[in-house]
Amino acid sequence: MKIKQPFDEMTGMGDGAIRSPYADFDTWFSGEDPARLRKKAREAEDVFRLTGITFNVYGREEAAERLIPFDIVPRIISAREWTRLAKGIEQRVRAINAFLHDIYHRQEIIRAGRIPAEMIANNEAFLPQMIGMTPPGNVYTHIVGIDLVRTGEDEFYVLEDNARTPSGVSYMLENRETMLQMFPELFARNRVRSVSEYPQNLRRSLSDCFPPACTGKPVVGVLTPGIHNSAYYEHAFLADKMGAALVEGHDLKVVDGRVAMRTTRGFTPIDVLYRRVDDDFLDPMNFRPESLLGVPGIMDVYRAGGITIANAPGTGIADDKAIYSYMPEIVEFYTGEQAILKNVPTHRCNDPDTLAYVLDNLADLVVKEVHGSGGYGMLVGPAASKKEIAAFREKLIAKPDSYIAQPTLSLSTVPIFARSGLAPRHVDLRPFVLVSPKKIHITPGGLTRVALQKGSLVVNSSQGGGTKDTWVLEE
Repeated sequence: MKIKQPFDEMTGMGDGAIRSPYADFDTWFSGEDPARLRKKAREAEDVFRLTGITFNVYGREEAAERLIPFDIVPRIISAREWTRLAKGIEQRVRAINAFLHDIYHRQEIIRAGRIPAEMIANNEAFLPQMIGMTPPGNVYTHIVGIDLVRTGEDEFYVLEDNARTPSGVSYMLENRETMLQMFPELFARNRVRSVSEYPQNLRRSLSDCFPPACTGKPVVGVLTPGIHNSAYYEHAFLADKMGAALVEGHDLKVVDGRVAMRTTRGFTPIDVLYRRVDDDFLDPMNFRPESLLGVPGIMDVYRAGGITIANAPGTGIADDKAIYSYMPEIVEFYTGEQAILKNVPTHRCNDPDTLAYVLDNLADLVVKEVHGSGGYGMLVGPAASKKEIAAFREKLIAKPDSYIAQPTLSLSTVPIFARSGLAPRHVDLRPFVLVSPKKIHITPGGLTRVALQKGSLVVNSSQGGGTKDTWVLEE
């Protein structure tokens, strides 16, 4: 399958005309000394290193710590483009929350025949412990990351919904801070919407979801698995910026029907716990008994209204890649509207005829694990060797239920600053959404991840990708 020429967000379809969002940047860049820009790029890298903005890569070198590559060319989105994206994102997030409430209560969408019952019943992300449970404020997904890709001037697709514990917001914030330090003159030329209020908005949004047992100003904590977790930097960063306590499982215990944290003055109850620990490890009394990362009995306190857990346990059923394929139906069922943002066409490999098609076309498809993340466990057919395709074929045949397949999209490109000047590279975008009973707040921009290798479609930092500052221009 031949992939069409990618749409470039700076130059359109390569006719030499600069698109209007990039006009001021192009004028500025044309007048800059490349040697100065290379120096600034090195300074930005030093800032990231000194700040400690790293992530852990799991594999051959267990938990090897790496610096996230940062590119100094911003990705620029017009106000008009963002307005449409934001409407589609809000519609989708509302539908996801409605879906979660329904799935753990009356399951009307299954009764209506819009989703097969076995997609829920046989899904490991579905938690029976959440059946009949309504979280405080009826909010399941307090923080959502919607991964978007672009294929044309007005063509955007949702690649993935991150409804469990979406990561990357600290990089969005640090990218902006670094750009402000390196190139203040650029911000004087462009009216760029701010993202710096995210920690305050996060704190406010979480506090608005206080549990029934809360009697005063909500106490907020961030639960981290610890320093060896790949996103530990982000956990510590957000706790610090929010003015919240950063805690591990051993810092907490159930006291008088509340989850309390150890302090120098004894144990203090926590009202809202922003957890960055997976469901399986959250409560050894209800899930994995060997877990040392969670809090024994926290689910009992949660069900009794003694604490808010963000995101709610069991939200993984909404970002499962098999459920993703039903998102257009889910959006229509709960909102009564057609989905504003399109899904990537998705083949469910658990169907025998579909599996046969996928096996015949592996070289042209992207195949993903249903529960996979971070770019692990996937096959990018056009970039894979015959040996890799053959090995993946065996995996598919052995466990077809564990995989979905999608066509290889011609992802848009954005310029990076390379030795030769500006060079196009493929990107995606993860906007961050905060949900409270009062409102849905979408941070203008998000985290742009960029495939730094020429021709690569894999943008994950764990697979060699980097990040960019994302600008949304004012009207």
